[in-house]
Amino acid sequence: MNKTILFGGSGFLGPIILEKYPHIVSIGRSPLPSHLKNKHIALPSLDDLTVLDSLDFDKMIFLIGSSNHHVINTKPTMGIEYNVLPLKKILFYLQKRKIKKFICFTTILLYDVNKMTLPVDETQPVNPYINNDYVFSKYLSEELIRFYSDKVPSIIVRFSNIYGPTRLVRPDLVPTLIQKALSPDEVTVWSKKPVRDFLYTPDASDAIIKLLDTDYTGPVNLGTGTSVSVGRISKIIETLSGKKIKDLGKPVSGPMNFVCDISLIKRLTGWEPKNSIEVGLKETYEIMKGYADECRWWEKDTQ
Repeated sequence: MNKTILFGGSGFLGPIILEKYPHIVSIGRSPLPSHLKNKHIALPSLDDLTVLDSLDFDKMIFLIGSSNHHVINTKPTMGIEYNVLPLKKILFYLQKRKIKKFICFTTILLYDVNKMTLPVDETQPVNPYINNDYVFSKYLSEELIRFYSDKVPSIIVRFSNIYGPTRLVRPDLVPTLIQKALSPDEVTVWSKKPVRDFLYTPDASDAIIKLLDTDYTGPVNLGTGTSVSVGRISKIIETLSGKKIKDLGKPVSGPMNFVCDISLIKRLTGWEPKNSIEVGLKETYEIMKGYADECRWWEKDTQ
């Protein structure tokens, strides 16, 4: 494990992994958050990866990309630029290196909502052709992994709805609701009806590290195997913050009901999520409350 490197250490999930596993070396353009003790190697651009030539590593966690599907779906090339080209560049480089494992990340939104049965396992059909640039970019990412599969042993982690504390302005439900709850503004949600599989970032980080040590290659779902409604999420955050969350009753994208079958990752690693939704949301709220006055998300452009 001491030969593991991680790209994307200044983003959403990267700092959680690095904090829990300080021996992992960070590679990237942006400096790490100041509280992290991991070694960090500056890499100004993925167009020049020669800094890796002298680095002794055999496993890589690749978190470069964008999950901001709201914006990606309004920009004609953003999905390719953020989610496909960076992956292509790193895989092209890695084909000449003998590594044991490469892990990258896509989404459970790839599954065909009209054909899936709950809980959804990795064998169920996908459908990238749903007029969603974000989903299509993640499909192309998976195709790149398959193209290089004989040279780069890889795991594709298909994330469910991942949440946790962050200083970033993100489009995800939980951080958006908490940031609004900590602001002077009204808190709204498009709809409280959808049911999703919500995974806390510390649990996700443990699962990813365990996957590094498996011989498996291919896609694997990462969720909790349990479903929680947006209404329940809202109720918990209302209790924590003392602010009401207004249901706007608007239509939402994606399936109205989704839960992962996590039998595969359990079988491969023995991993199971440790934190209930109540514990995860409480910790997330308290941590974000601690730096709300510093971040002042409500003053920033969410686009």
